[in-house]
Amino acid sequence: MTTAHDLTIVSLEVPSDYPVERGDLSLALAGAELIDLMESGTVELDGDLLRPVSRAASGDRLLDEAASLLGGDPAESVTDWLWRRGDGLAARYFAAAGADEGGRRRPRRNARGGTGRPAPADPAAHRRATDRWSGADPVLAGLAAAVGVRHESADQVADPEDDGVATVLAAVNDAVVELAAIRQRRSIEEAAFDNIWRGM
Repeated sequence: MTTAHDLTIVSLEVPSDYPVERGDLSLALAGAELIDLMESGTVELDGDLLRPVSRAASGDRLLDEAASLLGGDPAESVTDWLWRRGDGLAARYFAAAGADEGGRRRPRRNARGGTGRPAPADPAAHRRATDRWSGADPVLAGLAAAVGVRHESADQVADPEDDGVATVLAAVNDAVVELAAIRQRRSIEEAAFDNIWRGM
């Protein structure tokens, strides 16, 4: 399993003060994929530009798909990658985790065709994600914090030692902040539009 799958499980199961926004999660998932691709040697950073290195298959369908999208001329920045790859990505990871687009686990069907408790994530995947989370893995904790899920020992989570990983985490945080500003601007514009119509 990959960091993106681990982040999906954390976003579904770890309590948060506020609901995780799908757009924020999509950006963070794209960042998680990029970090795994960097760690596997598939891509490297030249400043904040992506430089594909190899195309070795990971065995994970979504991560291999992400790898196939790398490349092109001119080189793409980390930020541009997050926005391009992140488009609708949360829904795809929810589906892979057995959850609907709203982030709720799909009910398990029983032998009579009825539904019971929500279907759990794959046990091995769930264990990996919870082990990384309980161990305060800096990458997983950093990505989760960007979407509003805080580790209980957030002050003790170590910063990533790899400069490239730190660059991606910073880009994810900046993109999430930018998306929040876009949402706020749209909300203000819609409210102003509604006021115009009410005044007519």
